[in-house]
Formats: sequence, C-alpha cells, structure tokens
Amino acid sequence: MAQRLWPVLTLSIPLLSIALLAHFYGGVVLQRIVTVMFINLILVLGLQIFSGNSGVLSFGHIGFMGIGAYGSILFSMSPQAKGMALRQLYTVFSQVHLPFLSSLLIGALIATVLAAIVGFPLMRLSGGAAVIATFALLIITHNIFINWEEVTNGARTIFGIDAHTTLWAAVAWAILFVFIAYLFKESTYGLMLRASREDEQAAAAMGIDIVQMRWIAFILSAFVTAVAGALWAHFITSFSPVAFYLNQTFLIVAMLIIGGSGSVAGAVVGTLAVTLIFEGMRGVENAVNMAQLLPFSLSGMTQLVLSIAMILILIFRPAGIMRGREFM
Repeated sequence: MAQRLWPVLTLSIPLLSIALLAHFYGGVVLQRIVTVMFINLILVLGLQIFSGNSGVLSFGHIGFMGIGAYGSILFSMSPQAKGMALRQLYTVFSQVHLPFLSSLLIGALIATVLAAIVGFPLMRLSGGAAVIATFALLIITHNIFINWEEVTNGARTIFGIDAHTTLWAAVAWAILFVFIAYLFKESTYGLMLRASREDEQAAAAMGIDIVQMRWIAFILSAFVTAVAGALWAHFITSFSPVAFYLNQTFLIVAMLIIGGSGSVAGAVVGTLAVTLIFEGMRGVENAVNMAQLLPFSLSGMTQLVLSIAMILILIFRPAGIMRGREFM
C-alpha cells in the first residue's frame, strides 16, 4: 500500500515545503499568493478527476465553484452580516449561522446534488457536443448568479464574509484531494474511465458502462471544485459573480493543459508553473505601467503570455509537461 501511494507522497512533500517557506519566510503578500495557489490546485484537481480520466474537457466546473462559494456563505455568515449584504434574502436563511466546516460541506453537497442531476444527461454526450454542453452549463450558472438577487446579491459584490480560510487550511485540503484524485485514478472506476477515454467502442464492448463511469467522476469532481469555491469565498471575503466565469475558467484549464491532464502530478506541476508565470508577468506588467517605461499600457499581457504558453504546449507537448506520468 505504501509503495502504491509513493507518488502521492512525492507530491505532498514539495507542497508542504512551499507552505512552510511561505509561512516562515514570506510576507503577507506571498502568503496570500500561495494560499490562492493551493485553492487553485484544488480546482485543477477537481477538473483532472473528470477531464483527465474521461478525456472530456469541461468548461462548466467553475460554476460548481460558485455554487460552493455562495452555498457556504449562505450558512456561515452572521445574521447581522446577511441583513446588510443580502437584504432580500429568504427569511428561512436569514437567522441561520453555522460553523465554517459545516457550511463548507453543505455548500459542497448542494453542488454535488446539482451535478448529479444535470450530469447524467450530459454524460451521454461525447466529443465537441460534450464540450459545448459544459460551456452552456457555465453560462447558465453565471446567469443564475447574476439574476438570483435573493441569494447572490445579483451582479453586485457581496461582502461581510468571515475570513476562515488560512494558508494551512488550504494546504490540508489540497493534500487531501491530491490523495483522493490519485486513489480515484488508480481505482477500478478510474481505470474503466480511462479505458473509455482511449476507445469508447472497445470499452463498451467489454461491458463498461461509460455513462455511469463519467457520471461518478463528474459528481466527485463537482464536490472537490465546490470545496475550493467555499475556501476561496472565505479567503477573499468579498466577490461578485464575475469571479466564477471566463477568466477563472481559462486560468484553471490552462493549468491543467500545461501540466498535463493525464496525471495528478500534471495538475500539481501545471498549477505551480502557471502561478509562477501569472504572478511574474503581473509583477512586470504593474511595474512597467507604474513607471510608464513604455508609450502604451501592458494591461492584458499576463493573459497573452498564458495563451501563448498553452498554444506552445499543445503544439510541442500535447500531453503536457508531465505527459501523463506521476512522480515516482
């Protein structure tokens, strides 16, 4: 058993090392960057559980992140904060005030149930139809977030959320989900799902229920993604629906593609690599713009560099940096 989990341990040690360095030697800014990086890692792991094993790229998972975020704050915010931030909130929720962990799990459970309901018909689709359907799911959730003012405050920013997520809370959840993602990948369900990814007809001929395998992975990945949303909400403490739309979707998909969707190690490496690129380019962008060294603004350069990096990876290393391999 220990030998089988060795790849997970080789991933956990560097992650713990990064957290320790940020805690003892990094300032407040670096600790915030590292905390967000670990939350993003959970999001990428959630996407890897489904897309990495099924071969079906999903653009809808950030919607589950939003459900986890809004679902958790609905139960964790104090009645006083709800009275100020959510003035149209339904009476049944206005006096509810639960501990953070309970609220997080409730938010994740809501997302999981919704994923089970909408996922079963979606999992019957393959190829481009499945990708378009997941993108449509993202648009639907985004419009619900914008228009359901009683729960989300509409398109406006929601505030008054307690800051429960710490660096070590994000690290603990990230390492837990590294284990879960790897165990699922090596489980019978993961093996059957990857068999359907390689050849659907051959997998079906062997008796594999492809729809059911994809559905199970979709539900698990929605739970993981929703937990990340709850952690993010209680770290940022104020946000609007735009946080759960195209920019975040692009960032998470870029992390998975650059690292390699075929392995848990790829999810970890992709998250680390894109975070370095993103934060490095953002620092350069801000410094150049503030110093006015160029006759034009560099705003948007970070996304441009990420896009170019993703294109180059797809051309020269389609399977990502890790090429579907785990650290041994």
